[in-house]
Amino acid sequence: MLLSKLLGERIKEKPGDATSISHIYLLRGGYIRQVSNGIYSLLMPAKRIATKIEDIIREEMDAIDGQEVMFPVVLPADLWQESGRFEGVGNELVRFKDRSGKDMVLGMTHEEAAVHLARTEARSYAQYPFMIYQIQTKFRDEPRARGGLIRVREFTMKDAYSFHTSQEDLEQYYEQCLQAYHNVFRKAGVPEVVCVQSDTGMMGGKVAHEFMLLTDIGEDTIIICDSCDYQSNMEVAISKLDKYEIAEEEIKENHTPGIKDIESLANFFGVETHRLLKAAVFEVEGRKEPLIVFVRGDLQVNESKLSKVVQANVTPLTNYENVDLNFGFIGPVGLNARNAQIIFDSSLEGETNLICGANKDDYHLSGVSIVRDINVESFHDVAQVNEGHTCPHCNGKLQFKRGVEVGNIFQLGTKYTESMHMTYTDKDGKAKTPIMGCYGIGVGRLLACIIESHHDEYGPIWPISVAPWQVHICVLGSKKIDMNEVGTDIYNRLNNKWEVIMDDRNMGPGAKFADADLLGIPVRIVVGERNLENGQVELMTRDKSVKKLINISDLEQEVETLITELKNQL
Repeated sequence: MLLSKLLGERIKEKPGDATSISHIYLLRGGYIRQVSNGIYSLLMPAKRIATKIEDIIREEMDAIDGQEVMFPVVLPADLWQESGRFEGVGNELVRFKDRSGKDMVLGMTHEEAAVHLARTEARSYAQYPFMIYQIQTKFRDEPRARGGLIRVREFTMKDAYSFHTSQEDLEQYYEQCLQAYHNVFRKAGVPEVVCVQSDTGMMGGKVAHEFMLLTDIGEDTIIICDSCDYQSNMEVAISKLDKYEIAEEEIKENHTPGIKDIESLANFFGVETHRLLKAAVFEVEGRKEPLIVFVRGDLQVNESKLSKVVQANVTPLTNYENVDLNFGFIGPVGLNARNAQIIFDSSLEGETNLICGANKDDYHLSGVSIVRDINVESFHDVAQVNEGHTCPHCNGKLQFKRGVEVGNIFQLGTKYTESMHMTYTDKDGKAKTPIMGCYGIGVGRLLACIIESHHDEYGPIWPISVAPWQVHICVLGSKKIDMNEVGTDIYNRLNNKWEVIMDDRNMGPGAKFADADLLGIPVRIVVGERNLENGQVELMTRDKSVKKLINISDLEQEVETLITELKNQL
């Protein structure tokens, strides 16, 4: 490829609307161009990188017996109605009618399509287990598109779906997929991606993991132990709470005029916030009655955990009209809330001598004991982990990191196969419902995350496995020698064995080197007049870790050695 023929201008200045390193360099380097909010065209360099990422993914999916298929982008709504997600998913799902008036959707994920295909083809236990996957365009009307390819509305994704006759078989295959994902990220040049426990969310199921690139631009909070390998998404993270043995005292009613927040209440009584019992009130989707959650005063309620307990979406209550509660003074002792659901967090189990609301304005109770004063049938872990909490598996301390999700895997169980009436005939002749897993990787997001992980102040540093070209020849100008003739000879020698791009433009060295940095090609050959007089060219790596003069006669061998070394580093 000649750089003079490459479509896409490289830009010196930082684009004003770019918010992340990858967004900046993808725009400046001529990789992407925005078409609409969260929708991008890929130019040749980005398309070549994406294709290589897809090839790595295919290699790993095929290695665990995946069968590549292709589902439609446009799907009939009745498939999503079968699963219950047509009404359950919000505005992210694009719904429309075709010319005949039939309800349709744009696929934002393809569980329904996978079940639709599999239920017609796999009717006998002898055909199980199997996995089908695709690399396909999807559309999710994301309300917060940002960061270039980090969060988009239209995207390319590898999504895979496995079908099993037992939970044990699913779990075994799930582990194979987990290892295959580690292989994908290692081969793509980002082995630093970590695997964390996660919430299943709209996907359903009971077990899920996310693969996260730890970076400051990430929107997700990742919990990591500083002493062991415990890692989790904030939505499902747990911790070992410190317990405080405090002698019981008699309940006492205290006048606390106008004191409604935790910090003011702790200051009023001169105690730490863990001595307080606080109430948080929520709305539950599809229910009229409010939900009251009691939790220790130094903790916050985790809405994802709470949603799992009540089996519905929850949001903080904001409309206090017609709700017969003393907001700011709610407590579990003497609470008359017959029309409210009440949940106690596990942090309160066994606690004594607490301070809580007295269920009347301007009063709080002190000396409250959970066991003595409150009849709690069960406790639930609905609290959010705090930084510095003790690890649930060791005595280490939990740390907060930011991360970008680049992949996810779920043990879906029978959520989709049961709702969509998929069955197979078992060896005993009975109809059984298969158990399902699903596994996704965002191609464009992984591309962007490689930049986030591998760059310097001048541009991306592409790993050799995904670089748009492997070798970049920079031909510098000369008034004495036809440098392009020399460069073309080198280009022809190398292009038979490697992917090569040559800068043949009539420009100064500064502009050529700046563009070379933005293209981020791993191996660079600089053809300059002074070195040519000695029969030499400069060979270097994009990260500047290698930089040396070599004889032109040794060029092929030197390039081969360098490329082999770069591949071995993956």
